[in-house]
Order: sequence, then structure tokens, then C-alpha cells
Amino acid sequence: MSSFTRFVLINLVIFQCLSLLCLAQDFDFFYFVQSWPGSYCDTGRSCCYPRAGKPSADFKIHGLWPNYNDGTYPSNCDSSNPFDRTQISDLVSSMQRNWPSLACPSSDSTKFWAHEWDKHGTCAESVLDQHGYFETSLKLKSQANILQALETAGINPDGSYYSLDKIKSAIEEGVGYRPGITCNVDDSGNRQLYEVYLCVDSSASGFINCPIFPSGQCGSTVEFPKF
Repeated sequence: MSSFTRFVLINLVIFQCLSLLCLAQDFDFFYFVQSWPGSYCDTGRSCCYPRAGKPSADFKIHGLWPNYNDGTYPSNCDSSNPFDRTQISDLVSSMQRNWPSLACPSSDSTKFWAHEWDKHGTCAESVLDQHGYFETSLKLKSQANILQALETAGINPDGSYYSLDKIKSAIEEGVGYRPGITCNVDDSGNRQLYEVYLCVDSSASGFINCPIFPSGQCGSTVEFPKF
């Protein structure tokens, strides 16, 4: 074997090893994010119900996002593995209920799910394939009933204002883990309870205490709007 051939083979092996490393798990934990549809719709951009009709008044899945302990995150990690709805055909009915798109124009939510997989799911391929990514998200939602935890504490989606600390404490009491909370703003400038962040270990096997929380942009009290 010539020295040149040996050089080429060595570099090929190195390239293959680096390629495998790129596909290996490269994040510290997941954010599991649920959104309150009433807050999504109560802004200047408004919203459009899915073609299947108005979703139920409950928190809905936004996504399961690989994240780093410093607050940054990977994204769009594998363009060779785009979203394929046929891989989750058995989950679609549940996803339409629990993971609907409220973006305009009205849709069947496929574009939303594709965005979540392509941007976030592809960065967790070492742990979850497409079916596993969406199935795990649905299971996590069933384990974290945010609305039930809030209503048990007397915090209801009725347009009233509630203490942010009490909201966090109620969710922690109901779910077992302290959440991160983010808010948005309605047309009148009122800050609304918008999204709830819970953290999941890097193997996606269960909830953990969050290493870091998102910047919430909430006041000490926030509105919990109707839907």
C-alpha cells in the first residue's frame, strides 16, 4: 500500500468517526414546553383554529427541545432526515388534540409538527427517532397536567390576575418540579401566562429539576386569559 493510499484511508476513517460524533447526543437536557392557547390568540396577531375545529381549553404542546446547560441550544441538526408524517400516522389523532397549530391560515398542523422535528427533533436523533420524539412528547404531557395543577390551587383561566410565584408553586405542587414561565402581551399591554417549561433528562426518560430557566418577561402578577 502506497503512503498516499494509506493517507487517504486514514483521513476517510477520521471523517467517518467525526460524522458519527456529529450524530451522537450533544445536549444536556430537554425543555418540554406547553402553551396556553388563550394567550397565543389574545395578541395583535390573533390566531386561526385548526381545520379540525377549536381546540379544547387546555395547555397544548409546543415542543420538546434539546438544550445546553448554558441556555443555548442546537438546531436543525440533520437535513437528511426531514419530517415524515407517515412515520407518526398512529399518533396523529392524539397530536391533533394535544399539539395543534393555531397559526394562520388554518391547517392540519403538519407544518407545525414538521418545524418542531426539523429544528429540534433532529438534534435528539441519538435518543429518539421521529415516532419516538412525538410519542414521548405526548407521554410527557399526560404526566404533566398543568391546567389541573393550577385549577386545584384556585388559579383559573378566567381573565383574572394571579401571582407568578403562586403559579409556579401550584405547578410544582401538582407536577413535582419547579417550572419556568414565559409571558406574552395582549393588545392592552397586559402580561399573560403563555408558556410553561419543564425539564427532561437527556435520555427523555423523565422530568428533572431545571439546570437553567428561560427568561420569562413576566411581572409579579400575570393574567390568565380565557380561551
